[in-house]
Amino acid sequence: MKIMVDADACPVKDLIIGCAKKHELEVIMVCDVAHMLFYNENFVTTVTVDQGFDSADLAIANRTQAGDICITQDYGLASLLLSKKATVLHHNGFFYTQENIDRMLFERHLSREMRRQKKSRGGHIRKRTKEDDEKFLSALERAIERGKQNT
Repeated sequence: MKIMVDADACPVKDLIIGCAKKHELEVIMVCDVAHMLFYNENFVTTVTVDQGFDSADLAIANRTQAGDICITQDYGLASLLLSKKATVLHHNGFFYTQENIDRMLFERHLSREMRRQKKSRGGHIRKRTKEDDEKFLSALERAIERGKQNT
């Protein structure tokens, strides 16, 4: 079991590294060349890919195996990773599942259509809180414990 991270816009990279260190797990951070990352931890590998459309997603999908834990906010990538039997987690602390992914993909489609028609769904992105980080860490700990029980 390793932790794969869609690292380009991930606000919880440091939390992931701390948790992985505690559990002695490998972490692979995947980002494009616009988001160069460097870590001095020997259990963290950074994979840098071209800026091409979905290049980071494809790199993550190609490296993910059943039982891995993957962190992404991309619903399309989450759907692909679920089909590979990975545990997929959003940085806001919820799990993507076979039961909720279709709804999320449909909502993404509707949002894209509304943007294309220049209709706003309103709202701004609120600032990340300490509670958000705690919720994510709790979910990551649960994912790791489940993964250990299944091996």
